[in-house]
Amino acid sequence: MGRTFVRVNGVRLGIEQRGETRNSNQTLVLLHGFTGSAAGWGHQLDTLADYGLRIIALDMLGHGQSDAPEDVKRYSIEHCQQDILAALQELGVKEGHAIILGYSMGGRIALYTAFSGFFRALILESASPGLEDPAEREERRTSDEAMAASIERESVPAFVERWERLPLFASQRTLPFECREALHRQRLQNNAMGLAQSLRGIGTGVQPSLYAQLSTLHIPVLLIAGEHDTKFTMIAKHMAQELPRSQLHIIPAAGHTVHLEQPQLFTSLVGDFSLSMAHFS
Repeated sequence: MGRTFVRVNGVRLGIEQRGETRNSNQTLVLLHGFTGSAAGWGHQLDTLADYGLRIIALDMLGHGQSDAPEDVKRYSIEHCQQDILAALQELGVKEGHAIILGYSMGGRIALYTAFSGFFRALILESASPGLEDPAEREERRTSDEAMAASIERESVPAFVERWERLPLFASQRTLPFECREALHRQRLQNNAMGLAQSLRGIGTGVQPSLYAQLSTLHIPVLLIAGEHDTKFTMIAKHMAQELPRSQLHIIPAAGHTVHLEQPQLFTSLVGDFSLSMAHFS
């Protein structure tokens, strides 16, 4: 298994697959972060498949090899959910057979999509349920619009250079050179309109806050955050208090991108959790 595509709801989505396609009752679905792609998970796709899992990593709309529509409304979180569920059904995944894992932007989408009832469990890496304060959301929306305009104005390489210098990713500077270069090349493969419209359509400022709904999500949830990422560590602790069936792991010597900064620990946490869900069922 490897790179493939599905066409759902009028758009083409890029997909990376690993593992046994017949074993759909042990499926792990991965959603990347902003500027990422399915390929950005790197060796995690293979190491997680080694647990006996079927791995399906999606390119979100506007990223990787998925389509990048001009209509900003097409990027909304509601459309993301519809596309994910339609893609999985096209790939033969049945309701209750899959776990969904989301990182950063993908975590917000995964959390929203988990409320559909399609998934047996949820894994969130460095993720947020959104902003509760309307004033904060409007401030973030304005900030995201400015960033989107700069992507369109400056081109992807110039934006990626600035993006990689954000304090949020400071701990990535400790990654091996080869890993940083691969991540940089992957980010450069995105296109300007896709990134800009993603910010406008699914940025934190335009997403609904899900804090009030966390107590109603009764599937098991694994929360992962890096100890150096103080903002998302605090968010994860807050979510753990609200979610009825959650477990929280704060990963030492890691920042926002735990799956790259502590890959072996990330793999074992996710793999063991996923197998426990399969055996539980």
